[in-house]
Amino acid sequence: MLRSKYTLFIVVISCTIWFFTSCGKDRNLVTIIPSDTAALGRLLFFDPSLSNPVGQSCASCHSPETGFSDPSHRVVSEGAVKGLFSNRNAPSIAYSMFSFPLQMDPTDSSYSGGFFLDGHANSLEEQARLPFLNKLEMNNTNPSMLMAKLKAAPYYAVFKQVYGVQSDPDKVVGYMTEAIAAFERSPLVNPFSSKFDYYLKGQATLTDQEMRGFRLFKDVKKGNCAACHIAEPDSASGKILFTDFTYDNIGVPKNTANPFYSLPAAFNPAGASFTDDGLGGFLKASDYAGQFKVPSLRNAAVSAPYFHNGFFSTLEEVVHFYNKRDVESFPPAEIPATVNHREMGNLKLTPQEEKDIVAFMKTLTDGYKN
Repeated sequence: MLRSKYTLFIVVISCTIWFFTSCGKDRNLVTIIPSDTAALGRLLFFDPSLSNPVGQSCASCHSPETGFSDPSHRVVSEGAVKGLFSNRNAPSIAYSMFSFPLQMDPTDSSYSGGFFLDGHANSLEEQARLPFLNKLEMNNTNPSMLMAKLKAAPYYAVFKQVYGVQSDPDKVVGYMTEAIAAFERSPLVNPFSSKFDYYLKGQATLTDQEMRGFRLFKDVKKGNCAACHIAEPDSASGKILFTDFTYDNIGVPKNTANPFYSLPAAFNPAGASFTDDGLGGFLKASDYAGQFKVPSLRNAAVSAPYFHNGFFSTLEEVVHFYNKRDVESFPPAEIPATVNHREMGNLKLTPQEEKDIVAFMKTLTDGYKN
């Protein structure tokens, strides 16, 4: 047993060196943990050879430098095939481990949980699997193609050490996504290392402006942001996650700059008339049309652009939209019928209060050095 673990350690270290020489962009790979499934998942996550054609990894759209969102801050990310785009902005996947399977609250028929912006996956594993086989993303035609790519990878020995020799493509892909999910559950993706976290531990002090913003964020008569972006410890994890995992239509306008609208009919039959129904589209229920999952605000300052279609480019624009949506001249909502007019749209915040809330939100970026 000791010999097996030592062999795995050597293989993982060798694969880490390979990643530095072949990918070179992620300097966090130095802390690979021997014999941990998450170590294999990390290698898979950063491997650009697992797409068709090669060149796109999970990290291409979910980079550590931007809170595991698109490193190029694109409205929507380009797929492995040049010129093809999915229809939605690539959200941060940091802290997504704390979500749960999609469920309905029978008291008010609202939904919470699920993975992806419309809840169409019920686990991290499923969320990790689907992009590999999506024509607009990593574009593998079937599990057999993906298995062949894995077997050609320099770290395939690590896979065999963790899962043994496997020949069933579906099982292999299942094990791959299990390992990626293990990495996504690791502290490397969920570090809780922001200034706000140090403040909670008494190891950092918020500025007067940041503290004003925090109060406004929680004040039900002012920003009321914490109604959905919960600023109290989650009952299941004991962590402050800044989301309640629910769904809402906040009235985001259609983003005509989305390149998805220009794709051939084979990928987007509706062309420029396409509308994204979000949760309602997945459930095939018009009452939920235009609703998207409430994201965590952790790392929001580095994960622009914002909302499902990347309509806004800055946090300042986002907060102003929440504050003035119903009293200023914004473009109409993409899905008007289900817009939430109860909790946002006319918050009566002053320009300074908007700035204060943004200042607080910037304390949620991981990697704070005190």
